[in-house]
Amino acid sequence: MSFIPLRPDVPSESPHERRDAARNRERLLSAARELVDEFGAEALTMDALACKAKVGKGTVFRRFGSRAGLMMTLLSDSESEFQRGFMFGPPPLGPGAPPRDRLVAFGEGRIYFILENGDLWKAAGASTRNRFEAPPTALAHRHVEMLLREAGIPDPWVMAMALIAALDPDRIVNDVRVHGISPKRLTDSWGELVRRLVPST
Repeated sequence: MSFIPLRPDVPSESPHERRDAARNRERLLSAARELVDEFGAEALTMDALACKAKVGKGTVFRRFGSRAGLMMTLLSDSESEFQRGFMFGPPPLGPGAPPRDRLVAFGEGRIYFILENGDLWKAAGASTRNRFEAPPTALAHRHVEMLLREAGIPDPWVMAMALIAALDPDRIVNDVRVHGISPKRLTDSWGELVRRLVPST
């Protein structure tokens, strides 16, 4: 498996991109992250980013196309980091642990990832636009299916679909922000679900 960006039609960075352009991109993204960390995703506008990064507004639009494009780029970077964790990172999230332990760690990590990036998902429209066909969702499904198959679970494709549904971003954010469910309750529930489904090895 390889990293899959949220926007496969628009690579985050061309391999032949000029060094100064790459530096400008990273400077813009760094400034965008600082704005989100300090004021929240709602405060991240193209004007605010241009001011923060000390560049012209046209530079921001040329780089990201729109505010949604900017949000998707930020999400794609975070998504790639999470993907590295479950594909190549240390166990139990990464290779080397039993399938059940890896599934538990995957769900726990995904829940916290979603909560950390919930505002970006909302601003980018990533949680509602083609969410079932989005490349990161497909990769997550494939990863969960692989672990279920390794654990000997019947019909792993369908079972993976059911498990991934429990990690729906809209649902998780709504559970925490509207219903006041703590992230720990969600991760504990995920762990219980996996342990009931997958036998220990």
